[in-house]
Amino acid sequence: MDVSGDESDEVVDSDDEDGDVGQALSGQPYLSLMKSLAESAPHKAKRRKIAHDPSEDAQFAEPSAATQDTSMDDAGDSSAPQDVDAVDEPEEDPMDAPLEDLLDDEDEVDAEDPFEAHFAEPKEDVLAPRLKAVQNGKWRTERAALKSTRVLFNAPDFGQSDDQPAPKPISGVADLNLKKKLKESMEEKHAKFGAVEQTVAPYLFNYNDLFYCNRTVSGAQSLRRMTCLHAINHIFKTRDKVIKNNKRLAGDKSNADLDLRDQGFTRPKVLVILPTRQSCVKMVEMICGIVEPEQQENRKRFDDSYVEKVVKFSDDKPEDFRDLFAGNDDDMFRLGLKFTRKTVKYFSQFYNSDIIFGSPLGLRMAIGSEEEKKMDFDFLSSIELVIVDQADALLMQNWEHVEYVFEHLNIQPRESHGCDFSRVRSWYLDDQAKHFRQTVILSAFNTPELNNLFRTHCSNWEGKARLQEAYPGVIQHLGAKARQTFSRFDATSVTDEPDARFDYFTKAILPSLTKRPKDVSGVLIFIPSYLDFVRVRNYFANNPAAENVTFGTISEYADVPEASRARSHFLNGRHRVLLYTERAHHFRRYQIKGVKKVIMYSLPDNPKFYQEIAGGYLQKSEQSLLIEPGQGTVKVMFSRYDVMKLEKIVGSQRVSKMISEQGDTFDFV
Repeated sequence: MDVSGDESDEVVDSDDEDGDVGQALSGQPYLSLMKSLAESAPHKAKRRKIAHDPSEDAQFAEPSAATQDTSMDDAGDSSAPQDVDAVDEPEEDPMDAPLEDLLDDEDEVDAEDPFEAHFAEPKEDVLAPRLKAVQNGKWRTERAALKSTRVLFNAPDFGQSDDQPAPKPISGVADLNLKKKLKESMEEKHAKFGAVEQTVAPYLFNYNDLFYCNRTVSGAQSLRRMTCLHAINHIFKTRDKVIKNNKRLAGDKSNADLDLRDQGFTRPKVLVILPTRQSCVKMVEMICGIVEPEQQENRKRFDDSYVEKVVKFSDDKPEDFRDLFAGNDDDMFRLGLKFTRKTVKYFSQFYNSDIIFGSPLGLRMAIGSEEEKKMDFDFLSSIELVIVDQADALLMQNWEHVEYVFEHLNIQPRESHGCDFSRVRSWYLDDQAKHFRQTVILSAFNTPELNNLFRTHCSNWEGKARLQEAYPGVIQHLGAKARQTFSRFDATSVTDEPDARFDYFTKAILPSLTKRPKDVSGVLIFIPSYLDFVRVRNYFANNPAAENVTFGTISEYADVPEASRARSHFLNGRHRVLLYTERAHHFRRYQIKGVKKVIMYSLPDNPKFYQEIAGGYLQKSEQSLLIEPGQGTVKVMFSRYDVMKLEKIVGSQRVSKMISEQGDTFDFV
C-alpha cells in the first residue's frame, strides 16, 4: 500500500542530489523512514506465506538442537513433510478494527496505570532525562535484598541517585491495573499470588526489564501465569485504545484534526521465544485459561501440530528433563495468535497477529538471511514486550539464533504495511522503540551469554532488574562419598583461556592417566564445549603420549547405536576413558555405568549436571559394588573466568575465596 497523503510526496520532492540533504535526513529518523518508504515500490496487501526452504535448515540448525526430524518443506515438493506452521492469508488493514471487538467499553484511563505512564502518555519531565541517559549508556546500579532473592537494579543515571522509588509490593490481582474483564476473571481463579509471583510481579507489571534467574519446575506455572496475564493485559489495552480512537474519528468529523498517537508500525506487540512446541502449548493453554474465549479458530490444527500426548520417558528421568522434553519437543516452530472480543485465532498471519510465538530457529527462518535476499523482519518492528522462557534450555540450542532475533527487534520497517503514520507514537517515529520495549528473561540460572544478552539488548528507560538467589552449592549433596578436588589454572585473558585450559589438562591432568594406562579404568571426562571436545578427542587419537589409553566418545552428534556401543565398551573395560559432552547429557541424560573417576574439563552451566554426573554416576558404581564408598574421585579444572559456573557448584560463600586465594587446589570430601 502506498504511503498516502502529501507528506510522502514532499519528502520525495525535497530529495535532490546534494549530499547535505541526505546527511540532514540521517539525523532525523522520522524523515529518513518516510523517505525510505516513499522510495520503495508501491505494493498491495500481501499474502505472506511464512514458510522456508528445507535446505536452509542445515545452514542454521545444529544436530543437537532437536530430538526428532524437524525438516520442513515448501509447497512445491509433495514428497517431503508439509510445513505445518505455514500461513497463507493477506495482510489486514491495520485500521480494520470494528467496534464490536472492543473488550471493555467501561474502562476508564488511569494516569497512574503503568501502561499509560510507560507507553501511552509518559510524562515528559520523567521520560526525557531517563531516555537521554539510556541513549548515552549511563546507568547506575542499586542492590537490594528481597527475602532470599538478591536484586540488582540498573537505573538510568541522570544525576538524581535517590529518584528511583522501589516498586510497590503486589500481593494479588487487586493490586494490578488490569482490564476490567481480566481482573474479574482472575479474581475468581487466582486472586492471591504465591511467593514466586509476588517476587516478579512488581517489576513485571511496572514495565521494567526483568532477568529472573531462579526458574524451577515447581515455579514454572506461576511464572507462566504472570507473564501471560501481563501480555494479555498489554494487548487488550493497546487494541481497545486503537478501537476507541477509531470510533472518535469516525463518529465526529470535527475530531479529524485530533492528534491521536496510539499505535506502532505493525500490529504484533508481544514476542514469546520458547524452546519447544510443548512449551508453546503450555503458554497457549495458560492464555486460554485466563481469557476463556468463546471460540478458538484453527484449534484442531493447533492440537494436531503441537500437542503430543504419548508418554516418551519413564519416571527415572530427572524432573527438569521431563518438563522440557515431554510432549512435542520439536524446536522448529513459529505461531501467530490473534485476539478479537470473542475469539482466539491460531495460525494468524504474522502482520495480523497480536502475539508471535517461536523458537529461535523458527524465528530465524521466518526472518531469513541476507544471503537469501528474502529478509522480512518488519513484523518485529513494533514489539513492545519480549518474553524469553526457559532461556537456559535455549543455550543448548544455537544461541546465535537468539541473538539474531534480538538484533532485528524494533528496527523501523522497510514497507508501510498500510500504516497510518498520523497515528504512530512519536517515539516509534524517532527510532526509540527499543528503549520502550520491555524484555523478560526467565532462566534456571545465570550464564555469561544470558548476562550479555541482558546487558546489550535491554535498554528500557524504566530500568532493568536481575533477580537471583544466593547459591548454596551442590558439592555436599552428591549422594555419593567422593573426594572432590578443584584445581585452578591461570589464564591471561578470556581469549587465551581455551589454550590455557588445554595446556593445563595435557600437562597436569593427563599424565596421571598415561603413566600407568593398564591401571586406569572407568574414567569419564566431561567436556561442556564441543570445540574443546574435538580438541581433546584428537589429542587422544593422535598424540603418542596417549596412544596406550583406549577411549570412547559420546557427543551431541552421536546417534543412539553409537552412544550405546560407547557405553557398553566403557562398562566392560574395553575403553578405559569416555569423553562426554554437556549437550549430549542435556538431550539424552544417559545413565552411564562403570564410572570410577570423573574429570571435569570445565564445569557445566547447569549445576544439576554436576550432581548427576559427579554424584549420580559414582553412586551407581558404589551400589553395584564397582567401587567402595569413598573411593570415587572428582577432579575439576577451573579458572577465574568460570566464576558464574563455580558459584553454582561450590556456593556463593566459597566462590570468591577459591578465585582469589593464593592456593590453587581445594579439596572437599
